[in-house]
Amino acid sequence: MRAILAASLLLVSFVHGGAVAAECPPGALGVARTVVVDPREHARIGAMQYGETLPLNDKEVVLTFDDGPVPRHTGSVLETLASECTKATFFMVGQMANAYPAMVRRVHDEGHTIANHSQTHPFTFSRMSVPQAAAQIEGGFASIRAALGDPDAVAPFFRIPGLLRQDSVEQYLAAHGVMTWSVDVVADDWTHINAAEIARRAVSRLEARGKGILLLHDIHEKTAVALPVILQELKARGFKIVHVVPAAPDRPKTATTPEQWAAHAAPAHGLWPRVVVTDMAASAPALTVPTPASFGVAEPPGPVVALSLAPGFDHMPLQPGEVPTPPVAPWPRPNYSALAPAAGSFAVPAAQNFQYSRVFAGPRRDPTGVAARKRMASSPAQGVRAKASNRSAPRVTSPLGGSRAASPPRLFGHQL
Repeated sequence: MRAILAASLLLVSFVHGGAVAAECPPGALGVARTVVVDPREHARIGAMQYGETLPLNDKEVVLTFDDGPVPRHTGSVLETLASECTKATFFMVGQMANAYPAMVRRVHDEGHTIANHSQTHPFTFSRMSVPQAAAQIEGGFASIRAALGDPDAVAPFFRIPGLLRQDSVEQYLAAHGVMTWSVDVVADDWTHINAAEIARRAVSRLEARGKGILLLHDIHEKTAVALPVILQELKARGFKIVHVVPAAPDRPKTATTPEQWAAHAAPAHGLWPRVVVTDMAASAPALTVPTPASFGVAEPPGPVVALSLAPGFDHMPLQPGEVPTPPVAPWPRPNYSALAPAAGSFAVPAAQNFQYSRVFAGPRRDPTGVAARKRMASSPAQGVRAKASNRSAPRVTSPLGGSRAASPPRLFGHQL
């Protein structure tokens, strides 16, 4: 009897192990880790629009899908994810959840995170009033919860349709404990590109950034076709998948530091220009004082007079124990200087050693003169005609009798 029971348990174990092995083949992408977030502490994430994003390590990716579910394409996406034993976050539209509740439950039962993407997916969130936006937000949550039959099964995550944000909507979401999700990387799968281009853009942009939240849409057939390629390429390049879930009483948040949430890390050495000092002597830089030999004079004739350049001061330099003088009048201002002791080197000039006054450029003189240019422009001998008219000059009658040709108009301004 015991032998039969042991054989039965061994058979069950073998069948179950074989099923798991079939579902998760060796080398499957899997889930590297699960990050638990508290929406009350980080209300807005996504480097494309916000200063914070998920605390991911290098080569970590969060997969997100918007606008579903659509049974045909969402089902294909789920099969691809299951073949790699990996998880994603689905931002669902309320009216789609009402139409396909069985698909909503399937997404949940397969272990993915379900979030809200509004009730009808309007592209007017950037100009909605708060009550209008609230109706879309709460309507989406209500529809998805009704499809699942469990209010706690929907994560308090919301992605604004079209990413058309505004502060008042984000403030409403934060006040209700809902985390607003933007993105780090897009694959442009909503545009008129094919599956191969979707995969290329997704992988190349993730490689360029090094990590991030990837936005895809499970309502497009081309996205479902591109997904296996994306996952294979990410796996070949050493990327890992991270699953994100909300904190709960029995699921504490993942311990992180504020720096890990920063969407754009501050440069380690400040902004340009960077100064790199290598093997520099500890002493201050100095310039050698020129001597007559510096100018090719070996033995200068006559006596040598030592000169010193000293900085000017607004006040006479004080000696120990002296009392400062009253403030200096605006003008005229006396200038005091202190003779520096003779030294063998000069300090390297600094920025404060140079002062610039505004230079006004005076009018340039034209050697030919304006009058000469006008004569040349109106002279028939130079083959130049006035731009004002190509007709012959009219004749005018003199008050004293007779007539003569009228003088051509003088050129001025832009006619020159």
